[in-house]
Amino acid sequence: MPEIARATTDPGAAAAALLADGAVIVENVLAEEQLNQVLEDFKTPFDEQGHKFSNDFNGYKTRRLGGILGLSRYAADILAHPLVMGVADKVLKRHAESYRLGSSTAIEIHPGEGNQELHRDDSFYPIRIPGVEFQFSAMWALTEFTAENGATRVVPGSHDMREIEDVTDDQVTQAAMPRGSVLFYLGSAIHAGGRNKSNAPRTGLITTYSLGWLRQEENQYLTVPREVAESYPENVQRLMGYQTDGPYLGVYPGDPDGNWFDA
Repeated sequence: MPEIARATTDPGAAAAALLADGAVIVENVLAEEQLNQVLEDFKTPFDEQGHKFSNDFNGYKTRRLGGILGLSRYAADILAHPLVMGVADKVLKRHAESYRLGSSTAIEIHPGEGNQELHRDDSFYPIRIPGVEFQFSAMWALTEFTAENGATRVVPGSHDMREIEDVTDDQVTQAAMPRGSVLFYLGSAIHAGGRNKSNAPRTGLITTYSLGWLRQEENQYLTVPREVAESYPENVQRLMGYQTDGPYLGVYPGDPDGNWFDA
């Protein structure tokens, strides 16, 4: 069974491993206090709305939350973590002037949930461009990830665009990692949630980062209330999509980065 590459907190090393292997783990990045704060913010929303995404693909013993920046201010520091931004600079700015959140989802896999169907996160885009990665994901372990509690299943090297149907069990491994660690994987890498055979939930926060010229999977403008978005610092607002890509895509009057002109 293959192993997922491990890297230090140096963004360059993590990005290099990610591009080479399709996935990489960096251990013990977040502090205990930060993890506890985010989990506390998610507690009530999980109870009240965590089942609204239940279906055959997501599972019926898994709770999910979207619109993360509207639920937890503490999560903003995770979504805009310097390590993630450093990796994004090296992976995504090869093909775009900027990048932004594709989506952000808290996932709590409960005991008894089975293996999720293997898939690629970027499959909703209707085209592929050889050599261009449209997005990558950062899966944070808010609780410990183990083989028993449903750690994310990954197929290292599967950004080679092999057919999912051809993947065999011996090509799939699990991203076991301590609480506070992060799994990076490319949008083209095959992966899935794991089966929870333990007696406790496994909780993660998964955020995708996409090229600035692509439409976002999760519409941040409608998901997060305007007044909440305006309360965040500029770097977080930019991640939400309140920025241009290059001088012309997404311009608006007074845009400090783009060129506004009359058509």
